[in-house]
Amino acid sequence: MAERQLKIKSSDDREFTVPVSVAKMSVTINHLLEDLGDDDDENPIPIPNVSSAILQKVIEYCMQHKDDTPLTEEQASEKRNEEITGWDAEFVKVDQTTLFEMILASNFLDIKPMLD
Repeated sequence: MAERQLKIKSSDDREFTVPVSVAKMSVTINHLLEDLGDDDDENPIPIPNVSSAILQKVIEYCMQHKDDTPLTEEQASEKRNEEITGWDAEFVKVDQTTLFEMILASNFLDIKPMLD
């Protein structure tokens, strides 16, 4: 059976449909779903502080890392000191403004692995 999908709407009113497991990588969205009940598939969750271009990048990151094992604080701290390689290195090859907006979005959405 296919995973249930969820709609997310950017600040510029673009809607994205993503698997629930991907959306729940965001602590912010996860808390919203807990508070509102996560059985409403019709109404998109508004993400007012994130443009569609940046939300698309955030979703791309979450899709790539949805099956990663969560890191402990110690592991996350060690990882911060390592050089970024592979897919992640290519992912962050963007202009400084885009990178800054991606950091702000991952902070707003509380996606810790993306910040690490």
